[in-house]
Amino acid sequence: MKKSGIRVENLVKQFGEGDNAVHVITGASFEVEKGELVALIAPSGAGKSTLLMMIGCVLEPTAGKIWLGDTLVYDNAWSKADTRTLRREKIGFIFQAHYLIPFLNVIENVSLLPLTNKQSEQQSTQISSEFLNFLGLEDKLHSMPSDLSGGQNQRVAIARALATHPEIILADEPTAALDIERAHSVVKLLKDIAKSQEVAIIMVTHDERLLPYCDKILKIVAGKVDTIDNRNSQPEQSNLA
Repeated sequence: MKKSGIRVENLVKQFGEGDNAVHVITGASFEVEKGELVALIAPSGAGKSTLLMMIGCVLEPTAGKIWLGDTLVYDNAWSKADTRTLRREKIGFIFQAHYLIPFLNVIENVSLLPLTNKQSEQQSTQISSEFLNFLGLEDKLHSMPSDLSGGQNQRVAIARALATHPEIILADEPTAALDIERAHSVVKLLKDIAKSQEVAIIMVTHDERLLPYCDKILKIVAGKVDTIDNRNSQPEQSNLA
């Protein structure tokens, strides 16, 4: 039986008041199960980043409900006053740029978040090593970000997102800075991670060539979200790591 990773019900986001109000998301409802890689698509300015930031407990909705895993984190108010705790406990973020700290080596970059979550140094290093090995970077643990390719740096960023064992991962244009070959490699990797780590992944993308790898497509239309089942169009999966 599939387990829910993200559930959104009648989510609304409005900026401004009265005649100056801008209605960006007007009633989004959808579900992403654990083990699914889901694409979020829409024209520029349609609300993709706004929706992602609300799910990521960064931007407060105007109304609606958000569940992360079995936890109702927003019901017209946050369940915890400190949304940083929600983010640390439940969410991994991957961005268009890798945002690695340039003066820390690979394993130091990845272990920083587990340390912040009060894991011991030994535990943080072990967890980070396991995910870096899983992503094929076992020989890069002590390399600096400047010594890696763009694709390798993005894999380090993915390891960092996994290091806190999140229930969901939100990826905002994670392949935009990569050539198409590396972009396909990263999305195949996210597909593998969703299934093997049983996490729900939402990926914002403009690149339609990457959509066949996704289980579902969420499309923002007039402030609402249409869900498209995409399983029948998926390519055969090989060794994704």
